[in-house]
Amino acid sequence: MTIQQGKIVIIGAGHVGSAILNSLLGMNLAREIVLINLDREQALGEALDASHTLAFSYAAGCAIRVGDYEDCRDAQIIINTAGPSIKPGEKADRMALLETNLAVISSVMDGVTRYTRDAILINVTNPADVLTYYCMKKYDYPREKCFSTGTLLDTARFHKMLADQLGIDPKSVTGFVLGEHGGTAFIPWNTVNIAGIPPERFQEQFNLEKPIDREELIRSVKASGLDIIELKGYTSSGIALTACRVVSAILFDSRSVLPLSVIPQGEYGLKNVAMSLPCVLGEKGIEKILTIPLDEDAERGMRGCDEYLRSVIHNIDMQTGKVHEQGWLGGFPPQHTNPAGSQTDSVAK
Repeated sequence: MTIQQGKIVIIGAGHVGSAILNSLLGMNLAREIVLINLDREQALGEALDASHTLAFSYAAGCAIRVGDYEDCRDAQIIINTAGPSIKPGEKADRMALLETNLAVISSVMDGVTRYTRDAILINVTNPADVLTYYCMKKYDYPREKCFSTGTLLDTARFHKMLADQLGIDPKSVTGFVLGEHGGTAFIPWNTVNIAGIPPERFQEQFNLEKPIDREELIRSVKASGLDIIELKGYTSSGIALTACRVVSAILFDSRSVLPLSVIPQGEYGLKNVAMSLPCVLGEKGIEKILTIPLDEDAERGMRGCDEYLRSVIHNIDMQTGKVHEQGWLGGFPPQHTNPAGSQTDSVAK
């Protein structure tokens, strides 16, 4: 069946799914949006509420409705948000969601792959990296079309936090957070710059009283999701715009370089894992993983991330979606320490 350009299916109509729906409308990024949700009445309410905004926006031609998995058949993009998230007071570790969300994503993928493997599948549900690996490996989804938003949200947070310290526009920051969307994420500082100015010169160029505390900055980036959850109850705005950034790169074939969670095929010496790496993204999905130069600290961060994520993947039965043991889940393997700092919890979206 011919793919309908601009048709986007959102699976899950909770806080994140509804925020993505409204952001897509606000940015005029879709011709048709279909919501799939276990609670159909909730989805109907979200669709009806969102449809009323069309009287004010420039997306008046967008059709919004509730559907089912058959609507994936001709979709251009599918965004999966289904599954529970961390709630206030709960353990600040995405891996605590693993067993539950493996069952959720198995149900989602059973429904999606019954009708398509042609749509670009963007996973938002946590733990994002492990679930992305599971989706591709178990369901044989095309590698270039199956990925997660990964550390793109972490990167946005990093840009904002660093920019605030320097007193500049966050969009002027160059650099990524890479690796796990969680506790082993790291920043390759040798690639970070402002208009070509390296971090070693930030203090003099921006008249700072003291150098940027790199370890404190990555800790703050990782903790910010939990901070929002404890204050607000959930996160939605940041991840919604993150998803829209990915969608826009696909729809406009912009070939943007974004940190997305993918399964490498030897890049950086990595295999049998999914983590965020710099990717060229266009209308066909992931076109290429870029190999950027990494200094010794970044290399150590990447190896630590790889070790941890593979240890979790190793404990998953790829056929049943069951976790063999809980030994290392919810923290780091016994011999592993966080390469990016002292914080060892993998926090919420």
